[in-house]
Amino acid sequence: MTIETIINAILLGVIEGATEYLPVSSTGHLIVFVDLLGFIGPPGKVFEIVIQVGAVLAVCLLYFGKLFGVLRDFTADPAARRFVYAILLAFLPAAVLGVLLHKYIKAYLFSPAVVATTLILGGIAILVIERLRPVPRVRSIEAFGPRLALGIGLIQCIAMIPGVSRSGATILGALLLGVERKTAAEFSFFLAIPTLFGAAVYDLWSNRESLTGDGALLLLIGFAAAFVTAMLVVRWMIDFVSRNGFGLFAWYRIVFGLGLAVILWMR
Repeated sequence: MTIETIINAILLGVIEGATEYLPVSSTGHLIVFVDLLGFIGPPGKVFEIVIQVGAVLAVCLLYFGKLFGVLRDFTADPAARRFVYAILLAFLPAAVLGVLLHKYIKAYLFSPAVVATTLILGGIAILVIERLRPVPRVRSIEAFGPRLALGIGLIQCIAMIPGVSRSGATILGALLLGVERKTAAEFSFFLAIPTLFGAAVYDLWSNRESLTGDGALLLLIGFAAAFVTAMLVVRWMIDFVSRNGFGLFAWYRIVFGLGLAVILWMR
């Protein structure tokens, strides 16, 4: 393991932590930068999954009081139960389709060309949805009904295509279904916990025999970088989108996607 490999692992961890909760596709960014850097980590995309878990743990720490309170009051408080049921219902579609389509998606769709296309289309979708979204009527996760939670979960499945953005799909799906911006963003954060933990367990188990000591160290380095970066980004995002919406991220996606398409065309 070289110094260059360690630096690349840190850089990719920072990219993951900075993009996981923004509607710009962390997976898409990782596919592009892993390709550009020529990074070779543990097999089976395990590195990318583990650094996503680092970003998820940042949310667990930032919202520890909320999560602890929900679990503590689950049996006695109907609002706490509605919170948990909403997360589980929204997680279910991706869990089922993820298991069924996991190998196909990673074999055929994890490419910079797919990412460039979906970045541009996703950016256009954000601009359209921000303009046409209905007046918000849901302002807390505890107010989510089963139909709303399941609807957001079904929309999240689109994010299995690299470049779409898991957070983007869930946030914009929630906006279309009448959830206000701040609540939509926070629901996306909480939904990431079972979604990305589940993907991490699946990938690590599938590739358990291929991990080496150097591979484990790279995982730890990338994990730490993603964790610290996500801690800094999440609070900023909530404040920013509450005041400004998602238009900035739409234009970033379009510009980045077009730039990537030009680079690919010139190769």
